[in-house]
Amino acid sequence: MTTQAKREAVRADLADRDGALVAFSGGVDSSVVAALAHDAIGDDAVACTAKSETLPEAELSEAKRVADEIGIRHEVVEFSELDSDAFVENDEDRCYHCRTMRLGRMFEKARELGIGTVCDGTNADDPGAGHRPGLRAVEELDVVSPLLSHGITKEEVREIADDYGLSVADKPAMACLSSRIPTGLSVTEERLSRIERAEAVLRERGFSGFRVRDHDGLARIEIDPEELPEALDPTFAEEVNAALSELGFDHVTLDLQGYRTGSVSPGGEETDDSDDEPLVENVFDVQYPTDGP
Repeated sequence: MTTQAKREAVRADLADRDGALVAFSGGVDSSVVAALAHDAIGDDAVACTAKSETLPEAELSEAKRVADEIGIRHEVVEFSELDSDAFVENDEDRCYHCRTMRLGRMFEKARELGIGTVCDGTNADDPGAGHRPGLRAVEELDVVSPLLSHGITKEEVREIADDYGLSVADKPAMACLSSRIPTGLSVTEERLSRIERAEAVLRERGFSGFRVRDHDGLARIEIDPEELPEALDPTFAEEVNAALSELGFDHVTLDLQGYRTGSVSPGGEETDDSDDEPLVENVFDVQYPTDGP
């Protein structure tokens, strides 16, 4: 089946519904679902973004902008993952706990608006992308995943986004801030805040592919390999070391392997937009030989 045929099948599916609330991060997957829903049922489609401590403020602003671009009504609900001891514990099911709470708020908003269907942006590539505890929450809550149901892959999602003229067609996946904290190290508001502010420092300096991993006070900066030469500049190193030290990091390091997803998680980062990549070994778990006994 062609991408166009799959797209029309999704539109037809959504057109049969009285309304649809789309769990909306502003990433390419949820943006395509929002665009298709708005195309199919107009004002009966609503994009809904969940605001919490793990969502960077810049991403919330971006979600609002993209919703305006699509022309879809945009709602914001609030919750706190930090209310959940299971989430704070930060075990390998952290994304399951987060997604359960996040989608739970979506269903509450849907009921408030008289909407019977909640959709998300899970695509056909996601189930095979390694450890994905968040997908279990999607299944348990009976969330509708139109891209997955109609076999639309990530590549096809970007093709559809481009056809709609969406500015996020080539946007990289953005994982929530808790993905920067190694599994087993508790998620706290202090850590989330300094990670967000640290990444703002890199963004302001023109970098686009990066993460700041918080290893209990040690900042490990990952920069996209294509941008890594700029990060090796001594002036940059001095400025960023000073800026991140002021934010409360005890040590600031640059990872020479460069940016890759999932380097502190058991099965790759799980993003708000359901876009994982395979796990890369956590370099802080490697046992290096020593000269001593």
